[in-house]
Amino acid sequence: MAIKIYNTMTRKKEDFIPLEEGKVKMYVCGPTVYNYIHIGNARPAIVFDTVRRYFEYRGYDIKYISNFTDVDDKLIRAANEIGEDVPTIADRFIQAYFEDVSALGCKKADVHPRVMESMDIIIEFIAKLVEKDFAYESGGDVYFRTRKFDDYGKLSHQSVDELRLGARIEIGEKKQDALDFALWKSAKEGEISWESPWGLGRPGWHIECSAMAKKYLGETIDIHAGGQDLAFPHHENEIAQSESLSGKEFARYWMHNGYINIDNEKMSKSLGNFVLVHDIIKKHDPQVLRFFMLSVHYRNPINYSEELLENTAAAFDRLKTSYQNLKHRREMSSNLNDQKQEWFDKIAELKGQFMEAMDDDFNTANAVSVLFELSKLANYYLLEKNTSVDVIDAFLKELEELFAVLGLELKNEELLDEEIEALIQKRMEARKNRDFQLSDQIRDQLKEMNIILEDTAQGTRWKRG
Repeated sequence: MAIKIYNTMTRKKEDFIPLEEGKVKMYVCGPTVYNYIHIGNARPAIVFDTVRRYFEYRGYDIKYISNFTDVDDKLIRAANEIGEDVPTIADRFIQAYFEDVSALGCKKADVHPRVMESMDIIIEFIAKLVEKDFAYESGGDVYFRTRKFDDYGKLSHQSVDELRLGARIEIGEKKQDALDFALWKSAKEGEISWESPWGLGRPGWHIECSAMAKKYLGETIDIHAGGQDLAFPHHENEIAQSESLSGKEFARYWMHNGYINIDNEKMSKSLGNFVLVHDIIKKHDPQVLRFFMLSVHYRNPINYSEELLENTAAAFDRLKTSYQNLKHRREMSSNLNDQKQEWFDKIAELKGQFMEAMDDDFNTANAVSVLFELSKLANYYLLEKNTSVDVIDAFLKELEELFAVLGLELKNEELLDEEIEALIQKRMEARKNRDFQLSDQIRDQLKEMNIILEDTAQGTRWKRG
């Protein structure tokens, strides 16, 4: 079955047909690194990391590029406010980004290009647009001639006439048409800048992704992705720049994830509900945040609240508990000659449902539902009087593989140190001797050490509180 992708350009689901068989070229717009990333930045990082993982699971060779905007107005403002230079701030928050998204289970891109390290290709790109008369210099700035690109507005499904009504020329801009946008900005006094054919300055925001996508993936790519807020004007402008220069289609498929609300309100600094990932993962398991994000289809809006995250943590814990019960029972099971084929068939059927969900525009919400069904089936199997190692291994294998596709872990807790192991063993002996007072004392002692015990039908299990 072919993977179907909802293409923002056509506004419908389409079968994914790669430019080159078995390969995927994918570009994802990354963050502007002037602060720690917020939960809105985390969603595309998680969503498109999962898309990448599923392509890999399906056997594709994917080249995945995600950039850093490490010079722009926000970075310059931050530098002025705290008295540091732009490269220092960018370096610090790029490192923070990697720490945060790594905790969320996101793999690094094949390349994370930075604007400051790509200045030559950006300037060359702009110069070629000027040469082709798709751009012009005005007082040290360079602007793109928007009206000259006939298909402008095709991604956002807006006409040039509609866009013209809301267009304005801001103070200080020297463009010929209100719809034109900046490719190069002349330097202001004291700002970070680079030499160019048009004098000292720095790139506009939109041009960087066009130049970096072209360098690392070529003139036409399979998938371009990012948050819904980037569709216009950022991605619209990328299309205009790239296709004006190459004369070719820039991207075959456009993917955009939905917005995030905080307690049913749009996230914004002015409302004081601006939530940083850096702060969330101090209080919550980062894997729970990832699971929370994937529990909703990526194109739908998602509402974040502490209560919802806590509910998600409880649900995630149920899945992990089911997995741990399987691991525990495996040690007490044997290979039975009368294994029932129906269990293997049911596991295979659920795996098929998982893939069907993911093939349908990466519907992780439905895929997560399948994981719960697989977990429920495993719990039901463990009620059997005699359980087989082979059947349990089949459950474990599918849970591990399908969780890995979603970037989720079912890892065991870290090993207990010798003191805690000895206490657990002592408590088990106390229970065996029906010394329940001592057993309860040890349980309370372990609780103070942040170790929670669970007495199950399969024996005593533990987890960190």
